[in-house]
Amino acid sequence: MKKLCLSVAILSLLFSTACKDQQPSKQVKTATISFTKNGELNLIKKDTDSIYKTLDIEIADDEYKTQTGLMYRDSMEEHQAMLFVFPDSQVRSFYMKNTAIALDILFIDSDQRIVSFQKDARPYDASPLASGVPSQYVLEIKAGLSNQWNIEVGDKISWKLDE
Repeated sequence: MKKLCLSVAILSLLFSTACKDQQPSKQVKTATISFTKNGELNLIKKDTDSIYKTLDIEIADDEYKTQTGLMYRDSMEEHQAMLFVFPDSQVRSFYMKNTAIALDILFIDSDQRIVSFQKDARPYDASPLASGVPSQYVLEIKAGLSNQWNIEVGDKISWKLDE
């Protein structure tokens, strides 16, 4: 009887110790923010007025969207861009905090002309990236595309929203 009680006690101790060691793992689940197409944007060459690239755009036009931008996203396709629409024209400053995608940032005036760039903005860098001149719109595209597409100051944009 002593052996049986001792065996039950040992098994009980082993079982309770094993259960303590097997606590549920704490996994943090994060939602993936995906691209939402709101319209199409055309890049127009300043010298010829011809369209040289058409992009799907997501619009950032309220305080939350303009503050968040492309933060917390893992990727963006070459044909996708984010267009920031502001109510007025002023010197703008952006940063890459919480942004995993390297970007080219195009600053655009109220006449929809590209007025300046910040090329190859580094992911997660909190340094300010200023327009240097007043702009009302800002277009973010994948890093390197402004060189690949030969985008120049003076080129124009036009866009239409999906209905």
